[in-house]
Amino acid sequence: MGRMIITCVDRSARSRAAADWAAREALLRDLPLHVVHVTASDEWPHRPDPVADRVLAALVRRHPELAGRGSTLHGAPADVLRTLAEDAELLVVGLRGEGGHAGVAVGSTAAALAVSCPGPLVLVPGTLAGEEPPGRADGVTLGIDARDPVGPAVDLAFEAARLRAVRLHAVHAWRFPPQAAHSPFPVLEEDRATWEDQEVQTLADALRPWRGKYPHVDVLEDVVLFTPAEALAHTARNSGLVVTGRRSGGTALALLEHARCPVAVVPA
Repeated sequence: MGRMIITCVDRSARSRAAADWAAREALLRDLPLHVVHVTASDEWPHRPDPVADRVLAALVRRHPELAGRGSTLHGAPADVLRTLAEDAELLVVGLRGEGGHAGVAVGSTAAALAVSCPGPLVLVPGTLAGEEPPGRADGVTLGIDARDPVGPAVDLAFEAARLRAVRLHAVHAWRFPPQAAHSPFPVLEEDRATWEDQEVQTLADALRPWRGKYPHVDVLEDVVLFTPAEALAHTARNSGLVVTGRRSGGTALALLEHARCPVAVVPA
């Protein structure tokens, strides 16, 4: 199928916001965009639903240089999108679709993909097509486990920062050693400083290969005493894109509950 960005749309404004983000990302990467609408059934008589073509036409009006196509596919949305994502550069969807319930931050399809998508997934909050997603477009935040980094996630974050010519904020969450965390006595400040210095060095060592690969990307290295999801929620408030690796999916789901900007979830 070749390299392309795929976005899934329905009739909701949220999905159109995700499609618009996908269109701008496709232009940034000089890739075609495939706009997909997934319906649950192909029972006869089938009435063609031009949702994907309408969304694509609107995107081309806003971005005349965009190359793309629209498709209507049948099946369970998460299953269909997982299959498509195997060959996609990025799969882009909204956090919620037209079937979402009020008060639910993350829809069922987005939640399923966040823990099982085989390729890079970007989940976009938003309500109106054409609007910039919440947050600022002048920074990329990377959530990284410095002791066991997800290489494809680090690659994606550095490349996103390079394409945007913005700073990359690399965030490593750490905790006190078990013996200190379970001790009835307060942690001594000198012990905390020593442990934090060790975490700073671990993060620097983990990022060194990518700093060499992307010498022109400005990187802010940050170690924070939070859980990974809390660390990203705190540090990504002024970011235009958050990138996190996925091993279990737990961090991604916790982060998505409070997402204010697009979140890229990249499998290990």
